[in-house]
Amino acid sequence: MFRNAFLQALREIRRNFMRSFLTAIGIVIGIASVIAMVNIGKGASQSITQSVEKLGSNTLYIIPGQQRGPGNRGAVEKPFKKKDLETLRASIYALEAISPVQSSSMTVIYKEQNYRTTIRGVENDYLQIQNWKLEKGRVFEKSELRTGHNVCVIGDTVVETLFGNKETVVGEKIRLKNFSCKVIGVLEKKGANTFGMDQDDLILVPFSLFQRRISGSDTIPLMMAAVKKNVPLEAAKIQIERVLRERRGIKSNEEDNFGVRSMTALIDTVSQITTVLTIMLGAVAAISLVVGGIGIMNIMLVSVTERTREIGIRMAVGAMAKDILIQFLIESIVLSGLGGLVGIIMGILITFGTAEWLDITLVIDPFITAVALLFSMLIGIVFGIIPARKAANMNPIDALRYE
Repeated sequence: MFRNAFLQALREIRRNFMRSFLTAIGIVIGIASVIAMVNIGKGASQSITQSVEKLGSNTLYIIPGQQRGPGNRGAVEKPFKKKDLETLRASIYALEAISPVQSSSMTVIYKEQNYRTTIRGVENDYLQIQNWKLEKGRVFEKSELRTGHNVCVIGDTVVETLFGNKETVVGEKIRLKNFSCKVIGVLEKKGANTFGMDQDDLILVPFSLFQRRISGSDTIPLMMAAVKKNVPLEAAKIQIERVLRERRGIKSNEEDNFGVRSMTALIDTVSQITTVLTIMLGAVAAISLVVGGIGIMNIMLVSVTERTREIGIRMAVGAMAKDILIQFLIESIVLSGLGGLVGIIMGILITFGTAEWLDITLVIDPFITAVALLFSMLIGIVFGIIPARKAANMNPIDALRYE
């Protein structure tokens, strides 16, 4: 019975192919949109998470003041000094590396070439924290870090922009602001991160040089620290907070005038945001499924009217009301199911294309694909039941008289 009903449904769809195709467009668009939105959202979330983890999943950021919102820190903000850094380095066993960090945008000049890039004052531990190696040259010597000698390590983008095809750049001098700087090393190429930022577009200088010649201050706006592999981030964070509270004379009933942040918190925040956005986009896309279902109900009602005489003949030769109900219900399910299959294929193709275009992780979630197909069939049942019941409740005599 069901086999015959299925074959009959296929014949009806083939007989009115263009009408059936246009009717199923709503389902196709809805399913394709849901699958594409969910997969792209998950792929973007994974890409951002991977990018953040590359910055150091074991990295802690120590900042003066309490961050209370974008660009809004606590009222009490006591800057760090060099002694704070040395105290943490000497007393926190959980830290594998720690470095002061301060950045500024500046125009760099080499002969007739000039280029605006990021100048970052750091110490050698910064390379270890960022898991960054040198392609050529060397790191800063202790004496250079202590005295703020005019030396620098440059990124691959700066090399290509200023020096072009020049094979040897180590030993060359470039001009930063009002002083010259000798290139002692070239960083290994990293490329752009998921946020689209070129990680190779920077120049590293000794932090003491940055303080003396660029910032003109002896304060430290940021300290970055890498935690040892076998030590939990939270344990290291507690140690840092305890040492800094003691050093800064903060009483037990007073809040910290500094903050210790980890990449784990950022990853969790990004994951929550992308999950909410994915759900919202999927919900918006699912609205088109309802529109598609209304289209199916409309065309099935038209089909029932067109086939009124056929329904009367079937009832006259012994077909029961439930047989007519099942026939039209299966036609509705088959139509929406075929639309769902085409929508799944389109959704996967859109996902492939978008992942390639945006350079994000390709994710094809089999669960959402299966749910989308089942949901398309459910649409066929929900919106096909009214036309099917209308056909099943017809009076055979009235149906046979219908012209």
